[in-house]
Amino acid sequence: MKTRILIIEDEKDIRRFVRMALEDEGHTIIEADNVRRGLIDAASRRPDLVVLDLGLPDADGTDFIRDFRGWSTSPIVVLSARSMEADKVAALDAGADDYLVKPFGVMELLARVRAQLRRHGQAGLSGDACIVFGTITLDLARHMVLRDGETVHLTPIEYRLLAFLATQPDRVITYRQLLNCVWGAAHSEDVHYVRVHMANLRKKIEDQASQPRHLLTEVGVGYRFVG
Repeated sequence: MKTRILIIEDEKDIRRFVRMALEDEGHTIIEADNVRRGLIDAASRRPDLVVLDLGLPDADGTDFIRDFRGWSTSPIVVLSARSMEADKVAALDAGADDYLVKPFGVMELLARVRAQLRRHGQAGLSGDACIVFGTITLDLARHMVLRDGETVHLTPIEYRLLAFLATQPDRVITYRQLLNCVWGAAHSEDVHYVRVHMANLRKKIEDQASQPRHLLTEVGVGYRFVG
């Protein structure tokens, strides 16, 4: 069965460009040019993924995200001309899974769509006892991390950071989401906590902490785990 992707974009040329690229990948495309139509199509057609513009004529795209997240976990990839960090954070905190700034490359868009579909397809595996990436094994059942079979000693904070990111692969996780989950709501503004502990975690997990392969920085927004 083909994957259904809903594109919500009011600019016809961009919508056509995205539709053609996704159709070439074998997806079934549903199109909408405003939030109201997008919500109707989302409810009736149940897309597997949504590609969403934020600057829509009848409402802001974040309104769609909040409404959609009330009943669906399908991934949302935002395509927007808004490049400010605050706009990215607002969309991701509202429930978007990824964010691309216009103009964007079609190959990057397709790669991010594949990543989100892969992640969503594996969502049921999040309870697996182990997550393996590179030479690292994250044993969720025993709260242990191994490198080449040898125990890696993480602090409780470092372990929670790694587990939170690794169980949501290919998803951009904002600083606020990490702080709320790992430290609690009282520390939701303490971004420096995340940066310090992430730097220490990379030294223990990555082959080269200065060139991470698994714990990637999304500048000004947060982090993304790649297995």
